[in-house]
Amino acid sequence: MRNGIVLFTSDRGITPATLAKAAEERGFDTIYVPEHTHIPVRRDALHPTGGEELPDDRYLRTLDPWVSLATCAAVTERIGLSTAVCLPVESDPITLAKTLATLDHLSGGRVTIGAGFGWNTDELTDHHVPAGKRRTVLKEYLEAMRALWTEEEASYDGEFVSFGPSWAYPKPPQGRIPVIIGAGAGPQTFDWIARNADGWMTTPTTSDVAANADKLRKAWADAGREGQPDVRILVAKRPEESDFADWMSAGASELIWGVPDADEAKVLTYLDKMAARLGLSA
Repeated sequence: MRNGIVLFTSDRGITPATLAKAAEERGFDTIYVPEHTHIPVRRDALHPTGGEELPDDRYLRTLDPWVSLATCAAVTERIGLSTAVCLPVESDPITLAKTLATLDHLSGGRVTIGAGFGWNTDELTDHHVPAGKRRTVLKEYLEAMRALWTEEEASYDGEFVSFGPSWAYPKPPQGRIPVIIGAGAGPQTFDWIARNADGWMTTPTTSDVAANADKLRKAWADAGREGQPDVRILVAKRPEESDFADWMSAGASELIWGVPDADEAKVLTYLDKMAARLGLSA
């Protein structure tokens, strides 16, 4: 399994570029950053943990993910660039397709999209995304972006996205940029992934990963997909041997380890300890 790191970015503490460079030097494979465009003060949506209040104020302070990853790309050569998670439906799909294709082009094909449906329905509402149709909106966005990435004259005609034959370059070096959906386990989510995405990223509360990965693979096969879905584990606690066994049985491709939103010295010390514990080397 590969090892990635996720930084809950904010306008304080270590910068994404500094962390990405340090992580690459220590042998980590991918850096992930989150996305929230804004947090409405009046909130009806519960946090995924079930709480009425946000766990801390970082949600109010997240940096733009694509600008953040572009700064990471500029100072690194190998490390993958991804999100945990981004919210594509909060952007214009044509503009976002251009941004992602440009980032993939300039980084040499290092981009993966870790996307969510959006738990904060208040935030989605401000972007004119109907909460009850957010999965449909994301499906159309991904289909439209893939058309722009792969077709010489791309067009799309859907309920939420529509444009006529158009040219759009650059094309991503990968052909199409992989999409990993970060969401809770369940038949609806797995069916959606099997039809529309390339893999699944667990949430901090996901348990029985191997059993759920089997359910995803069944949905994948039922949808007629070739190969296997990409399963990535968001590690939310100090793991035990049984956890590693579960993740191996799940066929996980990558473990995603959190680092603190803190000053540079503290984060680099933390990163050194983590790299040593995982047996990584540059």
